[in-house]
Amino acid sequence: MFVDYFKLAVNNLFHRKLRSWLTMIGIFIGIAAVVALVSLSFGLRQAIDDQFQKIGTDKIFITAKGTAFSVTETQQDLKQDDLDVIKRVNGIKEASGIMFLPAVADFHGELFFSYFNGIPEKEGRQLDITAQNINIESGRMLQPGEKYKVMLGNDIVNKGYFKKPPKAGDKITIENKTFQIVAILKKMGDPGTDNSFFVNNDLVKEITGKDNYYELFVQVNTGENVQEVAESIKRELRIHRNLDKGNEDFEVQTPEQLIASFNTILIVIEVLLIGIASISLLVGGIGIMNTMYTAVLERTSEIGVMKAIGARNSDILYLFLVESGMLGLVGGSIGVLLGMGASKLVEIIAQAAYGSLLIKAAFPWYLIVGALAFAFVVGAISGVLPAYQASQLKPVDSLRYE
Repeated sequence: MFVDYFKLAVNNLFHRKLRSWLTMIGIFIGIAAVVALVSLSFGLRQAIDDQFQKIGTDKIFITAKGTAFSVTETQQDLKQDDLDVIKRVNGIKEASGIMFLPAVADFHGELFFSYFNGIPEKEGRQLDITAQNINIESGRMLQPGEKYKVMLGNDIVNKGYFKKPPKAGDKITIENKTFQIVAILKKMGDPGTDNSFFVNNDLVKEITGKDNYYELFVQVNTGENVQEVAESIKRELRIHRNLDKGNEDFEVQTPEQLIASFNTILIVIEVLLIGIASISLLVGGIGIMNTMYTAVLERTSEIGVMKAIGARNSDILYLFLVESGMLGLVGGSIGVLLGMGASKLVEIIAQAAYGSLLIKAAFPWYLIVGALAFAFVVGAISGVLPAYQASQLKPVDSLRYE
């Protein structure tokens, strides 16, 4: 029986092609917007999860509050004595820090403003390399103790900052010191690190005269509770920095906490964007309702004939509900394809323009099925009143209608 309803619905849609297309515009615009926005959100969430999987769940991250990329020595900055305190906390296998301080480079007379990214000399060196996802594209890894050797972030070479891109083996002047480039690093996906000069920590201290850390990394021992170790670090840093609980000028976060924070932000953004896109769906639903009311008037005589040969009120109701649902479903199908294409285009443009590996489009099956089901439901609900009106028409009056 329902197969017959679908056949009649499809025939009626093709019978009024132009009106059907115009009616579906609001639906497929709304569904396209929802699919595009949510797929990019899913892609971002997946990319973040992948990054943390590479880093590992046994890591803890410590940063100063509100002092990202700070170049001044203040109480809030993380320093060597903070790192020393953290190393003494029970349950910690290894600890290291990133020295992230501004630097100016000169390559064949062309200036480039960026940052020194310091790598620990010995203790914590591999932890730092793993946490920052440092991999060689060309050249070799910087060795401990090497002075005036540098590894360049991928964007410095591939973003067109210099007319002649530097390569491994070239000389480059940074902070009025001549360095030899020993490696070009693979793309990391973070613009900050992809634009950095990677040198040994001791050299950064020597050149800048500072021991400020942008971020500290901690790896806990196998079997230790990461959250408990994080709380111990907070407690020891509060004592060391003479701070009361709740007034910390630093943040200690585990991968789970960071992922949860990202997910909370993404959910709020998704709800907001879907709410905006739903306005198009509302407009589309009103369009479907208007079209179905018109269809009821145009097919009043047809309804009378169907009732005269035995069609029940429920048959007429289902027929019009399925037809309005099909309008939503077809519009939703087009919207899904448009949304997938739009989000994939954003991914391609973003990676080409900004080199970000975090902007990706993901299309889980439940997003596609959910979008199509939602489009069908919107169409069917929009057709409830016209369908009910059609089902209540009396055969005699319908046959007389012109």
